[in-house]
Amino acid sequence: MMGFATPSALVLMLAVFGANSLSDNQNYNSSDLSYLSNGIQFPVEPSDLHGSVAGENLRTAEMDWLHGLYDHLKWQKNLKALDEGKCREEMTVYILELLNGTSWATKMYDSSGRYSSGFFYGNDYWLGSQVACTELANAETNSAVPPFPTYFYVAKVRININKKLTPVTRQLNVGQCIPKSCDIAEIRTLLTQEQNFGASLTVVGVRPVPGSYSLWTDTKVHILGGVTIVVVAIITVASLVDILIYSKKSNKVKDDAESENNNNNNNSAATKHGSKEMVLSKDDHKKNERQSLPLRLLLAFSAVKNGGKIISVSGTKDSVRCIHGIRFFSIAWIILVHTYLEIFSIADNKSMRILTERTFMYQTISNATFSVDTFFFISGFLLTLTYFRTDSRKDKTNKEENSLQIFNTNLGKFSIMIVYRFLRLTPPYLFVLGVNEVILRYLHNYSVFSPAIIDHISCSNFWWRNALYINNFYPQHEFCMLWSWYIANDTQFFVIASALLLIAVRGPRHLKFAAISIAVLLVASWITTFTIAMKYNFVARVEEPFALFDQLYDKPWMRIGPYLIGLVAGYFMFKVDCKVKMSPVAVILGWTLSLLCLGCLVYGLGREGLVVPASAFYAALGHTAWGLSLAWITIACCSGYGGPLNCFFSCNLFLPLSRLTYCAYLIHPVLMCLTSFILDGTMHLHNMFAAVIYCGNVVLSFLVAFAISLGFEAPVVNLLKIIL
Repeated sequence: MMGFATPSALVLMLAVFGANSLSDNQNYNSSDLSYLSNGIQFPVEPSDLHGSVAGENLRTAEMDWLHGLYDHLKWQKNLKALDEGKCREEMTVYILELLNGTSWATKMYDSSGRYSSGFFYGNDYWLGSQVACTELANAETNSAVPPFPTYFYVAKVRININKKLTPVTRQLNVGQCIPKSCDIAEIRTLLTQEQNFGASLTVVGVRPVPGSYSLWTDTKVHILGGVTIVVVAIITVASLVDILIYSKKSNKVKDDAESENNNNNNNSAATKHGSKEMVLSKDDHKKNERQSLPLRLLLAFSAVKNGGKIISVSGTKDSVRCIHGIRFFSIAWIILVHTYLEIFSIADNKSMRILTERTFMYQTISNATFSVDTFFFISGFLLTLTYFRTDSRKDKTNKEENSLQIFNTNLGKFSIMIVYRFLRLTPPYLFVLGVNEVILRYLHNYSVFSPAIIDHISCSNFWWRNALYINNFYPQHEFCMLWSWYIANDTQFFVIASALLLIAVRGPRHLKFAAISIAVLLVASWITTFTIAMKYNFVARVEEPFALFDQLYDKPWMRIGPYLIGLVAGYFMFKVDCKVKMSPVAVILGWTLSLLCLGCLVYGLGREGLVVPASAFYAALGHTAWGLSLAWITIACCSGYGGPLNCFFSCNLFLPLSRLTYCAYLIHPVLMCLTSFILDGTMHLHNMFAAVIYCGNVVLSFLVAFAISLGFEAPVVNLLKIIL
């Protein structure tokens, strides 16, 4: 992303945020080995030699030098560059004890990062272990502890050996377990003392891990914590009240049943008398069920009631059941692509990404952008179908209104639709936005990695764009929750669709106007997307899934096609009452064309990608073609021509998961950031490992989504029903 992404994206979230750490005059692309995180590659420039120490002993081979880089066993001579003081004194003690093989010094040495292997396969992380460095002071687990406090630092070091071995400057992340008395300037001095031979070595920055940030002093943590505590308290009280009321009702029904049995044993006169009492009792029971408004508002937060609704496997008789399965697999697809981006960001074998991208099936990951188009189609489809069904049930006997009355009525309806959607979507959205900002601020201070995501800065400055659902019109480097571009687009499409629907239900001529408007919007989106793609020489290729992000990827003129197709398909299904009779030839032809279209869109790029004109057509028409294919699948499944596929997508088990897709889309990149960047070391890129991580991401995302839905989505929906 649901980048998710796809929206995501890392999202996307991790991938596209990598650009934020580069200055405007630096070029990069998503195929760089270490583009996704702090191991960024830079073109070799003369300025890279600044700060390096040129060696004179050219007889030493470059690989010997690289192997011994930041080896504390060779640091005794480097200490001379430090000023006299506590840092130099404690470092001297450490080096001497290390050379003597003292236990605590050896563990301290082992906690620091240096060359191991995999450098030429993308390993830019020489991290050591921050946890092990901290553990050194624990006398319970160590027979000997350092005679001074230690602390862990991570340095960014740009290194260029020669044009053959490092055609671009590599940025290393070097972890160092150092006496706490050493400040950042002294650590930088130590790191720049390494002799090199014709290469460049520049220490860009040094930071302590953890940093100075504290969760307990962050005002936003207090706000989020306070809101969470209040919501949990209300939910707890509401759930207890709900259980108590249910218990009383159950006891009342039981007492009534016993009373009825006793009455059956009496004489006829007594039976008649008892029947009268039973009627009175039932009337009293109905009166008791008429709950007061404050009680109904409180029960809107009941976890018992809301949780039961969420996990219920029964839907309404008018629901399009295949939509639930399609929706779940779309969010699962988004989580899959984000899982790979998550692993790419902190892998110790980044160059294996190139081999992974060359495989045929990797196009499933690269072209997951179409999964978001599925959500756009579903939104347009359900909005139109539901609106026309609701309008058809209204009493239209008295519809003589003048133009002013019609305008006022439609304006009121339009306002209610927009306000209802805003109030329904925004509470969980803003809550996750706040959690995301706090987590990124925490990670930038406590992680040994340097996430190429600046949400802790951009969210503070630009959160209001998200709240107004206009963030997709701003540059990528100003995004907060990059994957939220989908929500902004979907809301903008909802505004357009709502206006068209209000016009369409007025009569045949108005319906024709709405149809023409949809056609004009569709053609305009094709022309606009094609023109922009040609202007920027857009090339559709597996290695560049997020190319032209600011110009095309997240913009409504590229994404509106599937939504408009959903509007048309929804109206069509309303007119035919979700039942279409088709000949076997039409069914076979429809399924063949739709599946062939979907397959070509996902797997048709090939290894080299498409040329510029074909890429422009692919960008302009591909998303609409995806929507058309989904329209056929939906119509066929609803009409009884879906076969095993319809049975699978319509499985009742998908209903609860389908209800949680919105919250799962919101939270899953945040959880991925937290669970990956909080690690003490790197991951290893392998498809089997990615499969395991993916399963964990799916389960965790839906579990947390369930909690968020209980607290911020379901109660709001209940309150809106009561109020409106």
